[in-house]
Amino acid sequence: MDIHEYQAKELLATFGVAVPRGAIAYTPDQAAYCASELGGTKWVVKAQIHSGGRGKAGGIKLCGSEQDVQQAANALLGMQLVTAQTGAEGRIVHRVYIEEAKPFVRELYLSLVLDRNTQRIILMASTEGGMEIEEIAKNSPELILQESVDPAIGLRPFQARKLAFGLGLQGKQVQRAVTIILGAYRAFRDLDATMLEINPLAVTADDQLLALDAKMSFDDNAMFRQTQVNEMRDYSQEDPREAQAAEHGLNYIGLTGSIGCIINGAGLAMATMDMIKHAGEEPANFLDIGGGASPERVAAAFKLVISDASVGAVLVNIFAGINRCDWIAQGVVKAAKMLNLKVPLVVRLAGTNVEAGKKIIADSGLPIITADTLAEAAAKAVAAYRATRK
Repeated sequence: MDIHEYQAKELLATFGVAVPRGAIAYTPDQAAYCASELGGTKWVVKAQIHSGGRGKAGGIKLCGSEQDVQQAANALLGMQLVTAQTGAEGRIVHRVYIEEAKPFVRELYLSLVLDRNTQRIILMASTEGGMEIEEIAKNSPELILQESVDPAIGLRPFQARKLAFGLGLQGKQVQRAVTIILGAYRAFRDLDATMLEINPLAVTADDQLLALDAKMSFDDNAMFRQTQVNEMRDYSQEDPREAQAAEHGLNYIGLTGSIGCIINGAGLAMATMDMIKHAGEEPANFLDIGGGASPERVAAAFKLVISDASVGAVLVNIFAGINRCDWIAQGVVKAAKMLNLKVPLVVRLAGTNVEAGKKIIADSGLPIITADTLAEAAAKAVAAYRATRK
């Protein structure tokens, strides 16, 4: 789960990370009012979307008057902002962040990520602030500093100081950097984050350090205990199908193929997608209905999958353990009838109550194609799809 820049800054500030003062606005008039309340002579108006590269795409504007702030907000709000990360469809700007413009003398880079190979949090820092980490890694990998955190003892102050000295900071700058690094680590750990990036981390002329931009991503599976973070979720910035899936407890990722998939278990879903590719077509989605799928959840999964206009056939592959094949079969039949399914449907059931499930499908009177193995199911789904294309 991602959140907006201003939300990330709100969270980081509670952990001692210094950020510029700012306010969120939803209308041009509100933006001008925010600028007057913040005071000063220069402000930055930032489009709030879930994407990096906003500056290059024209989503960040420096303003020297309240009128300029109003005009910038008017230009950004409602805009379909296209960045290198959004794809050609872009993201609609529903809100802008008005922030005091702080002059600075240096830009640094700081991030924390979860390294699944070592099962540790990794801190990365660089003197090349303002650049994307991919560019730094490609052009100047030697400039990336790294510290690995032992989960048994956490990030130690000496590690933060090591990074600060490695960034060329001196005097008061070092202690302020240590405060920010330790605060960022605590935020990452305590809020179940999977990524935290401060870019740039600015050094001002009076030796202050400020997080001028911040991004945070979180573990979806931990949101039940992170209510403050979960309330920050902005569904308008997500694929509407993924948002709908989350409401029903489904794990869904839209892809670009033509064979819709409804599977239980992430491993089986990955294997099914591989078999579809092996049979000569591409999967249209990853969808895991989970271990306790009711007929209602299966029906919701069907509705979600066929809402994708590119889906030309649907493959249901269930290995029932906690699930029951008869429950799945009931959901399949209910969905096929309720949605008046127009594309071929292939169902492969195995496991608990498999015979009862097969009987429900056979007695339904629907033109459902059945299969006994995964390879057979994938081959039949691809063949049925291609038959409709002739």
